[in-house]
This record gives sequence, structure tokens and C-alpha cells, in this order.
Amino acid sequence: MKLFKLKNTFKKDEDGAVTVDWVVLTAAIVGIGLIVLNVIRGGIIEAASDIRNALTTAIDQ
Repeated sequence: MKLFKLKNTFKKDEDGAVTVDWVVLTAAIVGIGLIVLNVIRGGIIEAASDIRNALTTAIDQ
């Protein structure tokens, strides 16, 4: 009987399933973040360059 009780307890336990869900969701969020970063990287570099040039010009004046 103890084996059946252990099997039923294992079958009803959802802690591992929740962990797997969180790992999958976290991986998806990180992946989407990396894709977005690759899409906007060029614009960020250009904006940073424009800011640097404006600050350099402001300091030189």
C-alpha cells in the first residue's frame, strides 16, 4: 500500500511542473530580450554617438 500512496503523492505533486514552467518562461523572456536588443542595437549606437558628439561640441565651446 505504501507504494501506491507514494505513486499518488508523486502524481499529485505539482512543484516540479511549476519550476519547469518558470524556467521555460524565463528562457523565452531572455530570448525575446536578446532579439529586441539585436533589432535596436544600431539605433542605440547611433544615439550614443550623437550624444557624445553633442557633449564634445558643448565642452569645446
